[in-house]
Amino acid sequence: MFENFLIRPDSLRNEVRDGRTVGFTLAVRHANYRGCYLSLHNGYYVEVDGTEYPTTAQTFEINARPPRTFDEIRTAVHEHWDYDDEAILHVAAPGGLAPGEHRVRFQQSVLAAYGYLPTDEEWVKHPPKPGSGAGSDKAPDIVAYALTLTEPTEPTELEKTR
Repeated sequence: MFENFLIRPDSLRNEVRDGRTVGFTLAVRHANYRGCYLSLHNGYYVEVDGTEYPTTAQTFEINARPPRTFDEIRTAVHEHWDYDDEAILHVAAPGGLAPGEHRVRFQQSVLAAYGYLPTDEEWVKHPPKPGSGAGSDKAPDIVAYALTLTEPTEPTELEKTR
């Protein structure tokens, strides 16, 4: 059920670097009340208006660290993402998104379990593709959101710490 609240509704923004729009960002939360070690976070199924953005187009920003790929995060075995902490998901999409409302389909993939499962060894070597349902922990469904692209007038608290 918490997967309905994984994205902060007012957080969809285009990301501009050096005067060029390079993609978009979303403020995201963790679905499991225990949080997780970052090495277990496998990325997201992200689809906006029918276009799917694979994990290779995603970077993840948490714990006042610069955005990292999910391959880099896989080695963060001692770094924790606490349940109450908001993170920023960066999605590479040259030109960004058009202003207005967008249909976002979303699923978080976290390889957390309550004990050893036969899939654990395989998933460490070859994590499942987000959106497949495998490794979705507390967020088993792809959830649709209607989000409006907003442009910030002031930086958010997280952006101020970068």
